[in-house]
Amino acid sequence: MPQSLSAVYIHLVFSTKERRAFFRDKTMRYALHSYLGGISKQLECPPIRIGGVEDHVHILARFGRTITQAEWVKELKRVSNLWLKEQGRGHADFQWQGGYASFSVSQSNLEQVKEYIAQQEEHHRKQTFQDELRALFAKHHIEFDERYVWD
Repeated sequence: MPQSLSAVYIHLVFSTKERRAFFRDKTMRYALHSYLGGISKQLECPPIRIGGVEDHVHILARFGRTITQAEWVKELKRVSNLWLKEQGRGHADFQWQGGYASFSVSQSNLEQVKEYIAQQEEHHRKQTFQDELRALFAKHHIEFDERYVWD
């Protein structure tokens, strides 16, 4: 085949360090989501939906062919961290958590995941971030050690 084609969709989740609520201000939160979308697009991982709440982010993207997941996440965090620190003293000590969780999404489930991400505020009125991540791990049959997931 003379051409390389790919349709791989990833649902990425990561949190602020110690799940500090840096994004209570919705204007800042939406600006961050937009900025993360721009970074992802530059990395040739076009975003489909970005959302989250005060302490974490969900990104649904069509994954690029020329980058690894680790590189993608590292750049998303690195560039957005620098940008956030430029947004004022309230973000001077901002940090993302060290790890992340990523889940494959089939074409047939894209709409469901888009809606899930869009409803994050409502969702987190009923469920904590930790319980949300535990449920995602269970759904995707990912074994994990609680000692190393929450930083």
